[in-house]
Amino acid sequence: MADIFDLFKKISAEKKTEGGNIEYIVVGLGNPGEKYTYTRHNAGFLAMDYISQKLGVKVNKVKFKALVCDTVIGSHRVLLMKPQTYMNNSGEAVREAVDFYKVPAENVIVISDDVAQDVGRMRIRKSGSAGGQKGLNSIIKHLGTEGFPRIRIGVGEKPNPEYDMADWVLGKIPEGDQEKIFSILGCVNDCLPLILDGKTDDAMGKFNGVKF
Repeated sequence: MADIFDLFKKISAEKKTEGGNIEYIVVGLGNPGEKYTYTRHNAGFLAMDYISQKLGVKVNKVKFKALVCDTVIGSHRVLLMKPQTYMNNSGEAVREAVDFYKVPAENVIVISDDVAQDVGRMRIRKSGSAGGQKGLNSIIKHLGTEGFPRIRIGVGEKPNPEYDMADWVLGKIPEGDQEKIFSILGCVNDCLPLILDGKTDDAMGKFNGVKF
């Protein structure tokens, strides 16, 4: 019976996307390939998987050098996106989608990992620099602006200054940290409708202090 309800939910979502234009693009950052699935750098992909599961949709259509899904969140038609260009070139995929749908940069919402935040914390910002996150840096470069909101998922700082950053972000999420990160994905999912409704300040006030 649960499967039938899921099917009805999916059909309803598909009907809702028949008219109107894409208003927002929600981008989860990560690296394609099974070996990267549970690495720190793939926190954005994990969030996108969580969000799409809650919506009852699949981000699996190949377009714009990415896996995408056209769906509806609240009253907004949204393109969910997982760039397949590898992290450092994420902006290529985002730029193609932005150009195709004529979506303004401020309507692009990016979800990424953040080594500056403790594990199990998240930070919402309306705009700002990449803060060393190379996927964000690529998107800023290709869009020509820092003026887009982002949701950053804390994966923790590397253990010491000498530790190679690439090794850290491409390392598997330790078992002790997995529950915290998976718990914060629920908050990412819950804050997204607020941001889409233009209530980013409310989302920041509600979720930026949350810690698991």
